[in-house]
Amino acid sequence: MRADLGALLVAALVVAGCAPAPPAPAVPPAVQSTSPSTATGPKPLPAAADVRPVRLRIPAIGVDAPALVPLGLGADHQLEAPARFEDVGWYAAGPVPGDPGPAVIAAHVDSRSGPAPFFRLRDLRDGDEVFVARSDGQESRFVVDTVQRYPKNAFPTDAVYGPAPGSALRLITCGGSFDAAKRSYRDNIVVYASTRWG
Repeated sequence: MRADLGALLVAALVVAGCAPAPPAPAVPPAVQSTSPSTATGPKPLPAAADVRPVRLRIPAIGVDAPALVPLGLGADHQLEAPARFEDVGWYAAGPVPGDPGPAVIAAHVDSRSGPAPFFRLRDLRDGDEVFVARSDGQESRFVVDTVQRYPKNAFPTDAVYGPAPGSALRLITCGGSFDAAKRSYRDNIVVYASTRWG
C-alpha cells in the first residue's frame, strides 16, 4: 500500500498543463490522513471538509484570486490543472489551508494569451505574506520561507506532500525553460510558506 501511496503522490505533484514528473524512486513517509491513500483517486475528506479556501491574496506579486477551484486527480493520477488559465486551484484531497499539514495551491504560469495567476511566483522572497480566506470566516496568514525550482524528474515529493509541523502552504506552478517539442516547461517552481510570525 505504501508503494501505491508513493506513486499516487508523485503523480499528484505536477500541475497538469505542465509535463508530468516521472515517479521518484523513493517512497514518501506516511502522510496526513487527509492525503490520498489509494491509487483510485482522492480520498474523501472528513465531515469538516465543508470548509474550503475561498480567496488567495499574495500582495508582493499582485495576486488576488477571489475564488479557488477544487482540484482532484485525473484518470492518470495527475493533479488536474484549473480548466481556465486565469483560475487558481486547491488540492481538495489535502488539508485546508490553515489546518494542520501542507495545503497545496496550484495555478498556471502563463498561456498563449499572456501571464496567468502564478506568472510572478518565482519572484517571491523570504518574509513575503500569503493570505488565504476560508469559507468558515477565518483568514490564514502564511509567510514565505523559501522559493525553489526543481527539474520535473527530481520533484521533492517528501518536502511538498510529507508531514509538516503546524499549518503549511505549498504554491506550485511551472518554471524554467520551455520545451517546445513537449509544449511544457521543464521545471516546477515551489513556494514553501508557514504560519510563523515576526
